[in-house]
Amino acid sequence: MAITETVAPATNTAELAQLFKALGDETRLNLLLKIAGAQCVDGACICDLTPDTNLAQSTVSHHMKLLVDAGLLNRSQKGKWAYFSLTPAGTHLLMALNLGPVNSSNSCCTD
Repeated sequence: MAITETVAPATNTAELAQLFKALGDETRLNLLLKIAGAQCVDGACICDLTPDTNLAQSTVSHHMKLLVDAGLLNRSQKGKWAYFSLTPAGTHLLMALNLGPVNSSNSCCTD
């Protein structure tokens, strides 16, 4: 199955380029896969994602913003914590690429 059949069609090449740029970074791809494997109802909390990257929280937040802007993730705020979940396009893309989620912790942040 072609990617274009499962991911909402981009209206222009700029949107496609943004999608590929988001996926072209190993850290962002790893984050996307970890979020796909999140066990929490709200998605994956940024506080659980940051330690595995060995990057500063601000750098991880930048990567997350690029994934949200590309339409692959949704972001929600619960108190002081940011939670991320796959959009339908993100889910379809992972399925089209035959990529499974990375096992992640079952911890969920609480306020």
